[in-house]
Amino acid sequence: MAELHPQIVHFTIVLVIIGVAFRLVSLVGRPVFAGPAAATLLILAAGAAVVSVQSGTAAHGPVERVPGSRAAVVEHEEWGERARNVALALGALEVLALALRRSPKVRYVHAAAAVVGLIAVFAVYEAAEHGGELVYGYAGGVGIRSGDPQDVERLLLAGLYHQAQAERKAGHGDESASLIGVAARRFPADVEVQLMAAESLLVDQKNPEAAVDALTAINPPQDNRILRTRRATLQADAYEAAGDTASAVRALEAIVAEFPNPRLQQRLDALR
Repeated sequence: MAELHPQIVHFTIVLVIIGVAFRLVSLVGRPVFAGPAAATLLILAAGAAVVSVQSGTAAHGPVERVPGSRAAVVEHEEWGERARNVALALGALEVLALALRRSPKVRYVHAAAAVVGLIAVFAVYEAAEHGGELVYGYAGGVGIRSGDPQDVERLLLAGLYHQAQAERKAGHGDESASLIGVAARRFPADVEVQLMAAESLLVDQKNPEAAVDALTAINPPQDNRILRTRRATLQADAYEAAGDTASAVRALEAIVAEFPNPRLQQRLDALR
């Protein structure tokens, strides 16, 4: 059930929010279907909230073992449990309202459900907000949800890329180059990674000659316009940085002739 946690919680969020919205609308008596719709959605939301917590509990083990993430996991779990408890209370009120549907007192139960519903929306929002922080701030569950080792590799590559970009932006070219070097060694057959490594030679290490040599050894697929254009653009950058304008022009001429591009044509004209 752990791998289904993202899908389940999104259903719960939608059921609670839309169900509460219908319950609030139903208090004015129109449209007539608002009340039954609210009851159906909120009772379903109560059940979905229980399953959401169960699936989250099943998923939390590997996530909280990541250094630094335990506090975020615990906070998300606590808000998830609060949201479940409020959703269960809300569902119970809706069941009570159904039992009292022929009684004039039912309107008081519906009013109470509306108030509790607003609390439920707040609790669900907080649980979702902390869940988002866990995923996007701590990579909680990213790369491990499916059990596919390639997902972990993609997570590693993403981490190396983003940290390298942060180091570059901070002016730490050596650190950026080191991280990209790890990626290049870890993924030697990935053309995009090798192009990134060649770019690092030029941008981080200020070594256009080495970048030219690296780019010469890279052969993007013939049918991949994007990668071939990127390689040609990097070649032009490297040649220009090395003072070889003629070779930069030839690199761009070849790719523009095959894949016309106004932006590259402008640059080509400027180089000429």
